[in-house]
Amino acid sequence: MAVEIIVDKEKCIGCGRCYDVCPKAPLIWKRDENGKYYAYDVEYCHNCKFCAGRCPTNAILVKVVKPKKKNGNKNKK
Repeated sequence: MAVEIIVDKEKCIGCGRCYDVCPKAPLIWKRDENGKYYAYDVEYCHNCKFCAGRCPTNAILVKVVKPKKKNGNKNKK
């Protein structure tokens, strides 16, 4: 399952609750030069949404990214 983690940097206060609650935090989260967190590698995210639930400012959105369907040629007769 592919996911996207979107952090609203205007709302993020850099408290680190997202990092603290995430089971895969060192693999997913990093801090920027302003001390705010962002998801840099969502490959390990398993969509638990603990980060979004723990964020006191609702700065995090976790959503499932559905793979695009390929428009292949169907067997035409």
